[in-house]
Amino acid sequence: MTTETAWSSGELDLAAYLRRTGCTEYQEGAKPDLATLRAVHRAHAAAITFEDLDIVLGRPIPLDIASLQAKLVGRRRGGYCYEQNLLFAAVLERIGFAVTGLGARVRMGETKHRPVTHMTLRVEADGEPWLCDVGFGGEGLWEPMPLRDGVEVRQGGWTFAIAREGKGVRALRSLHPDGWFDLYGFTLEERFPVDYAVMNHYMSTHPRSPFIARAVVQQTGEGVRHSLAGTRLSTARPDAPETERQVPAGELPKVLADVFGIELDAEESAELIRVHSARE
Repeated sequence: MTTETAWSSGELDLAAYLRRTGCTEYQEGAKPDLATLRAVHRAHAAAITFEDLDIVLGRPIPLDIASLQAKLVGRRRGGYCYEQNLLFAAVLERIGFAVTGLGARVRMGETKHRPVTHMTLRVEADGEPWLCDVGFGGEGLWEPMPLRDGVEVRQGGWTFAIAREGKGVRALRSLHPDGWFDLYGFTLEERFPVDYAVMNHYMSTHPRSPFIARAVVQQTGEGVRHSLAGTRLSTARPDAPETERQVPAGELPKVLADVFGIELDAEESAELIRVHSARE
């Protein structure tokens, strides 16, 4: 019998998760400090790919911990923000961190006012709050960053900042060659798993969701970021021009396996090719 917790961490197989992410810097029972937070955040970001393939394939996206563990850990697949950050929240809670869910409006350089559809996390460590996010599919964080107005950090070769705006809004930004680029805007209003269930339903089923009609896949490592948007494959490195190429729809399953470590079965591969061939 498990004890009910905010993030259902009692249902988590932490040892299996740590093997999946290869997080050798943390051993079960170690104290929940900043060193631990950084270690598990880096390991998760490096090992578990952002991807929306089940949405493209028309499958439901369950958010209970058992389903998330089965998919992201057992089947060694990735997931999008709710899947990734809900699993990560359970991991952090199990380790002993105080975790608060937050909501964000994705910007990606635009000024258009979008709905709150992204999940991110506030985590307490070493006496201060940290922004943690292992589930952002566009220029995501490599490590936690201090949740302080005006802070700038360099991690994995990229520079990020948090800027304070009006009405309690903060913006997470990344530094581009031509200046700061807004990734998303967020507030410190607490969000709960039930809130993400509603967001998830919209983002995984609504015809206007950006994840319905094309694959969106990203893997961040230290000093490199691979991204697939539909049939456009790009590779970014700090202080170097981004490279990109178009991938024929028929080659998508091979690219997913070779670049992102995602193995699809024959039926999944055929459906993915069909969806993207219709757009070529």
